[in-house]
Amino acid sequence: MSVTTHADARLIELESLLPAGAVVTDPDITEGYRRDWAKDPDAGTPLAVVRAQSTDDVRAVMRWATEHAVAVVPRGAGSGLSGGATAVDGGIVLTTELMRGITVDPVTRIAVVQPGLLNAEVKKAVAEHGLWYPPDPSSFEMCSIGGNAATNAGGLCCVKYGVTTDYVLGLEVVLADGTAVRLGGPRLKDVAGLSLAKLFVGSEGTLGIITEITLRLIPAQPPASTVVASFASVHDATAAILAITRTLRPSMLEFMDRVSIGAVEDAMNMGLDREAAAMLIARSDSPGADRGREIEIMAAACTEAGSSDVFTTDDPDEGEAFAAARRFAIPAVERLGSLLLEDVGVPLPALPALVDGIADLSAKYDVLVAVIAHAGDGNTHPLIVFDPEDADMTRRANVAFGAIMDLAISLGGTITGEHGVGRLKKAWLPDQVGEDVMELTRRIKTALDPAGILNPGAVI
Repeated sequence: MSVTTHADARLIELESLLPAGAVVTDPDITEGYRRDWAKDPDAGTPLAVVRAQSTDDVRAVMRWATEHAVAVVPRGAGSGLSGGATAVDGGIVLTTELMRGITVDPVTRIAVVQPGLLNAEVKKAVAEHGLWYPPDPSSFEMCSIGGNAATNAGGLCCVKYGVTTDYVLGLEVVLADGTAVRLGGPRLKDVAGLSLAKLFVGSEGTLGIITEITLRLIPAQPPASTVVASFASVHDATAAILAITRTLRPSMLEFMDRVSIGAVEDAMNMGLDREAAAMLIARSDSPGADRGREIEIMAAACTEAGSSDVFTTDDPDEGEAFAAARRFAIPAVERLGSLLLEDVGVPLPALPALVDGIADLSAKYDVLVAVIAHAGDGNTHPLIVFDPEDADMTRRANVAFGAIMDLAISLGGTITGEHGVGRLKKAWLPDQVGEDVMELTRRIKTALDPAGILNPGAVI
């Protein structure tokens, strides 16, 4: 005689509320939803994965979860780098990957997008109307627009064009109790009431689940010219960064150190200078003659800072090849071993001290740390390489991980510029923001999610 367990009964009820096949319990499938790209070793085993197809599906899941006190971890494409979508034992992983609608209004330059569409797909859809959605994480070809909103993602061009929140005009959000609310909307100017839509951007699924996003678009990006400069020392490269940002705002200003240059060259065979201590990739997309003037200024800044190899090009394909090399840096370095991925940022004048400090910590803890950066806004990505089979190296890597965040905080910086806090960095959040801000954060969380079922363990 078969016995129906309490868990089985709950799942039978959940299945009855959703389209056929939406609730997945096959362990071979659910295993792929336990972790995001951060590969959190402490990931739990979910009760089930739910593949929502609509806002109504999400509402049904949250009403059910509230009734049964079951945790729900929202998930986009699983490309997150902070453990924000790590499954919890006995909870539901609610993926929005099947919610993929988009409507573009070229007159008002607005797109209404469901969260499962990839960033690259949004860009392609709006480009057909001569428009552009600027935020461009390195993972833009695999990350979802819903995940971008949940983490307030940035990218390479954000030094000039801003991050996700700068393009969010409105949201539809499902709250913990299953209530769906619309915040903001397709209006370029709207100051009625509190700016609640902005509260949910970057909240990492802890306050509600985003089911629709209204995005502001801008005209297509103008043609860009590119400067690539190699440096014999990291100090020279950071001097060039400060000289450039003191004078103008490039449309891209990226940094790679020797380790990341070598890893990318191993993977892509582009002819990058393996002997260089650092490389900068800078772009200008200013209109007309201003573009050439800015390229000349940036090239001169690199030369004056000590670069003996400065290359400029107006060819968009050549320029994009170098941007692609920078985007591939994390996967390339990952070929050297497992990674702990940092996302620390500092005010620009503190960038040299941060880079020097990371090198000191790498030596102190005897772990390889590659550094790439959105240098124009002070947002760095130290990549700690380690062998998970080596217990002592793993311990040292984790100590270095925390020490780098401590360093950034001591320099007036942040533990995360664009990847989010997730689960992997939350222990350092109070050190950055202070107990008064943590208490305010807890009050907001409690007001919107009194039972604590939305992404428990993330951020707070």
